[in-house]
Amino acid sequence: MLGLVREVAPELLKLLGVGPITATQILVSWSRPGRFRSEAAFASFAGVSPIPASSGFTNRPRLNRSGDRQLNRALHTISLIRMRLDPTTKAYVARKVAEGKTSRDAQRCLKRAICRRLFKILEHSDRDAGVNSENLAQAA
Repeated sequence: MLGLVREVAPELLKLLGVGPITATQILVSWSRPGRFRSEAAFASFAGVSPIPASSGFTNRPRLNRSGDRQLNRALHTISLIRMRLDPTTKAYVARKVAEGKTSRDAQRCLKRAICRRLFKILEHSDRDAGVNSENLAQAA
């Protein structure tokens, strides 16, 4: 599995918090270039896009519980590792909490940022013609 991920998308493994299992899940869920029209569509598919929830004078986004749950779990794992090990991510979460967000809201924002970065990597990188994500899905 690690060998296939290195052939298909070695740049994923360079990201902090992305191991072979999470990279495999990301590639299997992403499928191919052009599947998603935008990073917002990919985020919605992953279940990390905010859903507006308003009641009276309260307007705030709530957690999206739909989408690909395995991909969401992979993003959750990446966010937990980054919040524990990466000083930049720690500062990002602290800034979001200082803005008045709860820790869960800050983690939702972080997952959306990670999703945005993954989409850019997957959509704009060159792929080897010999190995594709269908081969990866069959090997998993």
